[in-house]
Amino acid sequence: MSDTQKKTKKPHSVYTLVVEVGRKSGDGLPKGATGAALMCYASGVDEAEAVRETVAVLKQADMAPLDVTGYGTLEDRREQGHEIEDDEIALMQQALEENAVIVAQVTPYFGDDDRD
Repeated sequence: MSDTQKKTKKPHSVYTLVVEVGRKSGDGLPKGATGAALMCYASGVDEAEAVRETVAVLKQADMAPLDVTGYGTLEDRREQGHEIEDDEIALMQQALEENAVIVAQVTPYFGDDDRD
């Protein structure tokens, strides 16, 4: 048996991530937005891989990821007492089946930046 046949494929899980992005030319955010929070569902063998893949996908989409907060898997979130709707579970399942990163929600940030 070859080494590749001996290796078992590690199971993937879907992780819920909130990614804060800044502004970048071509990012598709509304005029006047200073950035945004993106709710993402990302497949990976662990949360670190899901974060890496998400950041890579967002950079390819001309986004400027600044910070990522992980909320764990569906099971983790249920243990934390999160209420999870059926449509959210369906998106998580899609991310798992497609080994994909799904951006489920974009919340643009607006406001004055007093840091000049």
